[in-house]
Amino acid sequence: MKQYQPSLTLSSSPHAHSKDSTRSIMRDVCIALLPALCGAVYFFGARALSVTLVSVAACVFFEWAYRKLMKKDTTTRDFSAVVTGMLLAFVCPVTIPFWMLIIGAFFAIVVVKQLFGGIGANIVNPALAARAFLFSWPSQMNHWVEPGSRLPVSGSIDALTAATPLADLSQGIIPTGTSLTDMFLGSIGGCLGETSALLLLLGGLYLVLRRVINVRIPLAYLATVAVLAFAFPLGGAARLDWMLWQLLSGGLMLGAIFMATDYATSPVTRGGQIAFAVGCGVLTILLRYFSSYVEGVSYAILLMNLCVGFFDKIGVPRRFGARKKGGAKA
Repeated sequence: MKQYQPSLTLSSSPHAHSKDSTRSIMRDVCIALLPALCGAVYFFGARALSVTLVSVAACVFFEWAYRKLMKKDTTTRDFSAVVTGMLLAFVCPVTIPFWMLIIGAFFAIVVVKQLFGGIGANIVNPALAARAFLFSWPSQMNHWVEPGSRLPVSGSIDALTAATPLADLSQGIIPTGTSLTDMFLGSIGGCLGETSALLLLLGGLYLVLRRVINVRIPLAYLATVAVLAFAFPLGGAARLDWMLWQLLSGGLMLGAIFMATDYATSPVTRGGQIAFAVGCGVLTILLRYFSSYVEGVSYAILLMNLCVGFFDKIGVPRRFGARKKGGAKA
């Protein structure tokens, strides 16, 4: 007898329909990252492109291999591994050895993402967690070069190490030899994808226009850092100058726009998103001011990722008809 095949899928309400999918969202994030990638190639040469390609290829391979080994559906076509690979490359120096990138990709995809259940189930941002893990090799992760350095596409890097503006800012000193314009455009030393605030803002604008992200988390994050930096400048610096240097330095723009807004590791309620972003901003300033690590963005976001369950309770609407604590109905 022919088995009955239901023609309808039954599920509980609410029923929301959208043309968006994981694949389309991740594809938009990749597109939004392209301006910063082009800027990295312009500032650091073809080495920046090769670092990104190796990181993406490793992330895609480890996702495919893990899913194949565990006999699970292949998810490499949803572009999430590509996004992780790009972001991992962006938070590393352009001089990073390829073997370190491959180790970082394994940690991000297998340990942080797949072992927790795959996309949407990870509790922290995979790329940032991999960056934190790669600081097991601190000398390689702190090897910066000046923009315009002609680096080989592969092999060892012999370029001279250059200081980043954050190294001076951590000591309460306004950096010399560079300007706020350089910081905004990206003509400074730093991680591959963190240098140009302008190009990161363009990518963020694209995501907002495509409704992939809203401005709530990035604005609250940046505003918190701005207010605290303006209120508490170090070394007697002018308040406005100090605030602008803090906003444009390090990975703040990349973190606020592309990391803190990660769907899986950020709150879904409006109040929770604002509280989450404010917490990221406060921790960023505290780490920059009082820790031995001059950049606080990655660890601030990772720590706040662990508190998302708490922040999701903020702003949850009361169920219709539920009684308030005083006894009256809502």
